[in-house]
Amino acid sequence: MLNFTLTALALAAPPVVASTAAAQQLVNWETAHVSPIAFDAAGQRLFVCNTPDARLEVFDVSGSVPVRLFDVPVGLDPISVRQRGANEVWVVNSISDSISVVDLIQRSVVATVDTADEPADVIFAGSPERAFVSCSQANLVQVFDPAATAAPLAQVPILGEEPRAMAKSADGSTVYVAVFESGNGSTVLGGGLDGSSTLVLPNVVSNPSGPYGGQNPPPNSGTNFVPAMRPGNPPPPRVGLIVKKNAAGQWMDDNGGDWTNFVSGPQAAQSGRVVGWDVTDHDVAVIDAATLGVSYADRLMNLNMALAVHPVSGDITVVGTDSTNEVRFEPNLNGVFLRVVMGIVDESTLGVAVLDTNPHLTYQTSTVPQATRDLSLGDPRGIAWTSDGARGYVTGMGSNNVAVFNAAGSRIGTPIEVGEGPTGIAIDDAGGRAFVVNKFDASVSTIDLAAAAEVSRVAFHDPSPLAIKVGRKHLYDTHATSGLGHVSCASCHVDARTDRLGWDLGDPAGLVEDSGAQNLGMNLPGLNVGFEDFHPMKGPMTTQTFQDIIGKEPFHWRGDRDGLAGFLPAFEGLQGDDATPSVAEVDEFAAFLGTIHFPPNPYRNFDNTLPTDLPLPGHFSVGRFSPAGTPLPNGNAQNGLNRYTPPTTLDGPFACVTCHTLPTGMGADVRFNGSQYVPFPEGPNGEKHHALVSVDGSTNKAIKTAQLRSSYKKVGADFTQSSVQAGFGFLHDGSIPSLAFFLSSPAFEFQGDQGLANMIAFMLAFGGSDLPNGSASNPLFPPGTESQDTHAGVGTQVTIADFATLDPAAAALVAGMRSEADLSRIGMVARGVVGGLPRGAAYSAGASFQTDRAAEQLDFAALMALATPATPITLMAVPSGTEVRLGIDRDLDGAFDRDELDGGSDPANGNSVPDLGQNYCGPAVVNSAGASAVMSASGSRVALDNDLTLRASLLPPGSWGFFVTSRTQGFVQGPGGSRGNLCISADVARFSLQVQNSGSARAISTRINLTLVPTNPPQSVLAGQSWNFQAWYRDSFQGQPTSNFTDGLTIDFE
Repeated sequence: MLNFTLTALALAAPPVVASTAAAQQLVNWETAHVSPIAFDAAGQRLFVCNTPDARLEVFDVSGSVPVRLFDVPVGLDPISVRQRGANEVWVVNSISDSISVVDLIQRSVVATVDTADEPADVIFAGSPERAFVSCSQANLVQVFDPAATAAPLAQVPILGEEPRAMAKSADGSTVYVAVFESGNGSTVLGGGLDGSSTLVLPNVVSNPSGPYGGQNPPPNSGTNFVPAMRPGNPPPPRVGLIVKKNAAGQWMDDNGGDWTNFVSGPQAAQSGRVVGWDVTDHDVAVIDAATLGVSYADRLMNLNMALAVHPVSGDITVVGTDSTNEVRFEPNLNGVFLRVVMGIVDESTLGVAVLDTNPHLTYQTSTVPQATRDLSLGDPRGIAWTSDGARGYVTGMGSNNVAVFNAAGSRIGTPIEVGEGPTGIAIDDAGGRAFVVNKFDASVSTIDLAAAAEVSRVAFHDPSPLAIKVGRKHLYDTHATSGLGHVSCASCHVDARTDRLGWDLGDPAGLVEDSGAQNLGMNLPGLNVGFEDFHPMKGPMTTQTFQDIIGKEPFHWRGDRDGLAGFLPAFEGLQGDDATPSVAEVDEFAAFLGTIHFPPNPYRNFDNTLPTDLPLPGHFSVGRFSPAGTPLPNGNAQNGLNRYTPPTTLDGPFACVTCHTLPTGMGADVRFNGSQYVPFPEGPNGEKHHALVSVDGSTNKAIKTAQLRSSYKKVGADFTQSSVQAGFGFLHDGSIPSLAFFLSSPAFEFQGDQGLANMIAFMLAFGGSDLPNGSASNPLFPPGTESQDTHAGVGTQVTIADFATLDPAAAALVAGMRSEADLSRIGMVARGVVGGLPRGAAYSAGASFQTDRAAEQLDFAALMALATPATPITLMAVPSGTEVRLGIDRDLDGAFDRDELDGGSDPANGNSVPDLGQNYCGPAVVNSAGASAVMSASGSRVALDNDLTLRASLLPPGSWGFFVTSRTQGFVQGPGGSRGNLCISADVARFSLQVQNSGSARAISTRINLTLVPTNPPQSVLAGQSWNFQAWYRDSFQGQPTSNFTDGLTIDFE
């Protein structure tokens, strides 16, 4: 009867739920820097990626302190910059899937190079010169002719997950690529499935022929458990087991158990694998720039974050982190679960050596004094060597410092403190200094290499909201959040994502926790039974992403943490810190995490619709319908969606969407009351209660229904192939190697490989929203929670030199941009040089663009008419709601960018505006040019900004003048025989050393120093003070020389 009722109710057509990324001024994807800084020794310029502002910042570094020259708008989330020639740089845009080619003379983008998904870095190498581009999500390197970038010359597959940072040999013949998620030779053995027909995977851990005779879970210290099991606890569930390959090629657990026969040996089938199965563990790809042949350096670390070539030895030096995830139980891992390392690869033999970058740590204790912690290097993201190879410098994004190394790779001296979140570093050998970009506080630090000290720090514009700036440290700061100073939450939740590993963070001595307060099966008959409490020995669990988790409670795979506060014990119990964060700090952390969005889904079409003919390379049959290892056909994701939702019921009486709601894939935050779904009451801190299930086939009989938006990020662990790139796959413990394996389980009623391929295509394209939502009245299709996704078209760029001759594919893309923008599904901006000036525009519905001058609007045809081969226009799709900031009002102060520049104010400072202050004492006496001269000011009313430019206009041509000021207004008619009126009094200060001539513009302008106003004695302008300004100038009356004054201007400083 239930089945009949559910099926009948499933026929109602549901609405579509869209992404919640719309209508925000900044969307945070928390994209990682790769090579975000470059130094031009010849031109004494510094190039820096301003990631949140989507710009390249250019500094003059010919003096002792970097001075900002200009900026150039590029693509979304620029993360790497490389110079090519004297006046050209290439900027790699991660979200835009592009490279912006910047002409430094024109100060504009002159070409856009389209790349594969998530480009990370670019290097110029080979003869003839080629541009090698690492594409991290696509797992390949694209090769371009820099002079003809319409399409790549070649694509070089990389056998590793997320190839990112790049370098080249001294002669340019070899390109090196660091594989970010290389893995560390660990994998999981199945043991955590209950043996039901839901999922079928051999339970090899319980196999009597295994090292422990089938005991599951096996002991971790001889025949014992350390810590010992708590008396009175029920028996733990059977679980999986993490093993790691040693230097001899043996797969060992943390107790010395040898599982090699079951992983790669003759009994590999007992774990579902093929004989000879292996995880490649490639850390550095070595590409011959001429032949494009690839070899690899292996077994360095888990996360290869940055690399550089030693200028003398030619060795490749890599910095990153490695994890001891094979060690079981949280008490044994507390504070010591990770090492920050440097790998050294011999350029000739590719032999490797690995050094600990924190030799002052013994890892025998989880906590050391703060002074010792402050010596630690955490989350390394940049490395650079001096030209003589004597010193190497490594940035610690988590430790806010730069560590110094000798030529052999050993730490020397004391770390150099810099700004927050240092990533890229560039060496100026001739100047004896280094420049470091600090990602989190948007600044550039200058380091005196001889003194080993920071000597200046210059900020650049960061449009990030306070929630990001204040809360980010709780994720990354290793000195503030760990006992040894080298780890943080981001050590595993890397860049708010994952380390692609599994961990067994159970505690045999822990308590069993009640699961009854959670949303158990939405109270839906058939799903609301079979639950058990949370046992402390939970077995391996893969690291979960932090993207869009706030409002998606409960947390953890089991849903055993009600909210973010539930993680507080981990700061002491796992990271070794002295104390847990305060309530206020938890709120800051939550506010920051709440800003993080999923990026555009690379498998969706430009208009965010589902693909209907998606190739599925790397996806193979597991033997249910065709022989195991058979490549699957192209998939139709729309057909997959149709099978996912009612009236189809692929899993017995239930549809896929009954548990995995749209658009997130999580369980619903509702419960069934017998006739309809009703909201589940929020927790005391506003926590949601998304549903748990007990019927997923796991021995953990309370598992939160998993979100599916990052499914495409988990591919790479396949048991049908002998060589794979990842040791962990799907399900809570990573034991399900592939989507094909999961969907081929008996629980799912597919009829053949095509149906399987269609569902895999939908799983890959799942993230992105714009999917049908359920309803409270349909038990098979409950309503889902909105998702912080991004429209698939966001970031797309087209650089147009002549719209009339635009190729058909680009023209169709532009038409698609306009269509989506008209529906407010995306925003659109235009950037280029017009009349010799950098200009911007933001698209408004109806084919109209608002330019960066408030009084100027252009229709689409007029804008396109401005594009020429010498001055192209670049169109870019941006998240809806961000087009004003990215196109015409950078600091969102209401004064458009070109208006600000025309008026002398700074468009990158919200306190700086073109019309500052209030005029009084006017109109002024008419001068010899027949006009009343007028005072104006631009800049910031914030005194500490010291940003004020005074301007006097409508003066006679060629007239000399200067400015005066006083705290007091007044009125003196014709002082000293002047024609004009003095509008200030008492302690008048004269800026007489800054005399200007009005010239043909009939205006004078002076930037004044607010810290040294020339009163008697000199004084500084302070917040809360009002100052009055006026200009005195030479004039004539009836042919006789005289003087005159402008009107007055009063400014209230803050």
